[in-house]
Parts: sequence; C-alpha cells; structure tokens
Amino acid sequence: MERGLLWLPLLAVFFWLAWSGWNEYQKIESYKRWAEQFERHKYDIYAVLGQKDDRLTWGKPTRKDPLDIQTVTFQDIARIRFRIDSKFFDEKDAEFPLNAKKIYLELVLKTGEMPSIRFTDIDIAAAWYRFLSDRLAASSQP
Repeated sequence: MERGLLWLPLLAVFFWLAWSGWNEYQKIESYKRWAEQFERHKYDIYAVLGQKDDRLTWGKPTRKDPLDIQTVTFQDIARIRFRIDSKFFDEKDAEFPLNAKKIYLELVLKTGEMPSIRFTDIDIAAAWYRFLSDRLAASSQP
C-alpha cells in the first residue's frame, strides 16, 4: 500500500506530460492548417507569424485556430525594431546575448502603434528581422 502511494505522484506526472504533449501536437497541427495560406511562416510557442505578398499576420497559437490575429501591410509599417530583453539590435550587430529571456520584433506603425511579435530563438528572430527590414526597404522605394 505504501509503495503504491509513493508511485502515485509519478503517475500524475506521467499523465500531465502526456496531456502536455498532446496539447502541443494539437497546436502544431492547427498551425499547419493556418500556415498553408502564407508564402513564409513560423511557429513558436509564443506566436505564429505569416507573410503573404505585402501582408504580415500574427497571433497566439492554440489547439483550434490562432487567437488575437493581427494583420498589417508593409505600407502601414514605419520601421521594424529587433529587441532582446531591453536592448535594441540591428542586422549589423555581430553578436547577440546568449541567455536572452525576451526576444521581440517590434513593428512601429505609421499610426504610432507598436505591436510586437515574440520569439524564443534569437537566430530565427534575426532572420525574420533581416527579411522584414529588406522587404520594408523594397516596398518603400518608388
């Protein structure tokens, strides 16, 4: 009896891990369906992001469909900033901090709003920053 009670917490952890895995799998499957409409896209535990033509769309991943979907066009964006923790970086910076806690791409819109898209990986965020900066520069040229 005592040994059975000792294994009970382990059983609870096992069920929690199984549920967490199933939950994440459902989020990824939902993201795959959502991402089919985009030319370029990314999945992250914090945000999904997609780009098609001159439109950029992002939201929060869930098991059904992404929530809090926001869409902007490149004509609406005044500039893009790459923020790691509390410092701003650009594509010329050679090194990024290794132990970053918060990684964001901030879109400074012409209306003054500054929505941000959170990332977990610095390299992926830097690649998106370069891509979006180049795309923004190309779309602002006559």
